[in-house]
Amino acid sequence: MQLSVSNPARCCLIAMLGTPCLASAEPPPVGAIPLAPAGCPHDDSGLKLSPGFCATVFADAIGHARHLVVSPAGVVYVNTWSGRYYGNATPPAGGFLVALRDTHGTGKADVSERFGETLQTGGTGGTGIGWYGGWLYAEIADKIVRYSLPPGSVTAQGPPQTVVSGLPLGGNHPMHPFSIDASGGLYVDVGTATNTCQVKNRTLKSPGVEPCVELETRGGIWRFDANKTDQVFSPSQRYATGIRNAEGIAVDSVGHRIFVTQHGRDQLHANWPDLYKPEEEATLPAEEAMLLTQGGDYGWPECYYDPVQKKLVLAPEYGGDGGKTVGQCATKTGPVAAFPAHWAPNDMLYYDRHEFPARYRNGLFIAFHGSWDRAPYGQQGYNIVFQPLAGDQASGKCEIFADGFAGALKSPDAAQHRPGGLGLGPDGALYVSDDVRGRIYRIVYMGGSTAAGAAQVTPCPDAAAGAEPISNLKTKSPEGTNPDAGATLPVPPGATAAR
Repeated sequence: MQLSVSNPARCCLIAMLGTPCLASAEPPPVGAIPLAPAGCPHDDSGLKLSPGFCATVFADAIGHARHLVVSPAGVVYVNTWSGRYYGNATPPAGGFLVALRDTHGTGKADVSERFGETLQTGGTGGTGIGWYGGWLYAEIADKIVRYSLPPGSVTAQGPPQTVVSGLPLGGNHPMHPFSIDASGGLYVDVGTATNTCQVKNRTLKSPGVEPCVELETRGGIWRFDANKTDQVFSPSQRYATGIRNAEGIAVDSVGHRIFVTQHGRDQLHANWPDLYKPEEEATLPAEEAMLLTQGGDYGWPECYYDPVQKKLVLAPEYGGDGGKTVGQCATKTGPVAAFPAHWAPNDMLYYDRHEFPARYRNGLFIAFHGSWDRAPYGQQGYNIVFQPLAGDQASGKCEIFADGFAGALKSPDAAQHRPGGLGLGPDGALYVSDDVRGRIYRIVYMGGSTAAGAAQVTPCPDAAAGAEPISNLKTKSPEGTNPDAGATLPVPPGATAAR
């Protein structure tokens, strides 16, 4: 028997095993999964990784890469975004959806194709993207749509089908990350329009709206059916509430659990200087990973999680006194795990595979986009963290799994790269997207002593740790700080202008 393969190095390996082999210049067909690269000689990522892992720059400069997903065939699909969050810079030509493929098993994409909405058709891209039942799902403005991919093609050739329309836009958190479970449950984050539902958003001592009617159409997880088309957003499909911004939604397909992240609120000291010390702007509140339950209430805007006291406490907009009073927060649901303030968890995945060492199994990888609201204290995050679980709770401290994305300085303006999305390939590789310069990283485990590796990991700093001033840098909120930030909002079906 004689084999013909596209990778000459792999052909040599096959020949060494005794099977004649001819190298071919033709790439493998769609559906063939390239082997992981042997060794780690081409690690050009610049990342600091946990022991036994290496990385390559899988793709670069593809636009502001947000979330990503990897198909069963090993094609990496990325949703890219444009607009005010990126200075309204002109995006790359072509569609906002990008298909990336490594046809030679080198750890780098040699095929890059764009499709979907373009700048010329009025598109601005999006964050959410997913794969289910052979369809590619993506967020486009106020919609979740799905694309059919013809046999032999990595991109869609026709228009998409609308799965959900009428999702709220505008305000502080206009994106719609989502995840799909094994039965087709489509869980969509509808982030809040404001920081804390104040009468005047992000304003000194402005009280909270009573009741916060924004919660009827924002600030929670909505559940739809990925198997159906032409669904329309309404308050009635809300699955859980009290979640300010859950950009990370992780599915445990075996245990049928959903975990979500919580971006903690901003500006405790800036808006309530009589109640909070300057350093508490940087250390409160904790970021969270939470177990999602139907009908669950996770506290926003009335509550925030204090990592020192390890409990939800009453927010100052709703009668709080600097963290002493719990009040109605005693009835809200706290986190599975807490992380340092303002790290910005922008994506999360549940790891149930076997390619990484056993200690990573049934835990959470979280992409922290990086902070802005810690100045003049040092900004933090800009990394990938692993949080082990024991059942539904955290099991010990998390580890800094991958760091070095930002480069010399961790700050929104100076960071070279910022982690935004996570995806797992069929070969076990972990993919990470960067939404500053559009870089995609591919991380693989190359072996070694798992016992030694576990002993050498870098633990996360304690979420309750203090902060040391390092500069007088005053970083501006990307959502805006004026009283009218996010005030002009379109009215979704089933809501009123006041809501």
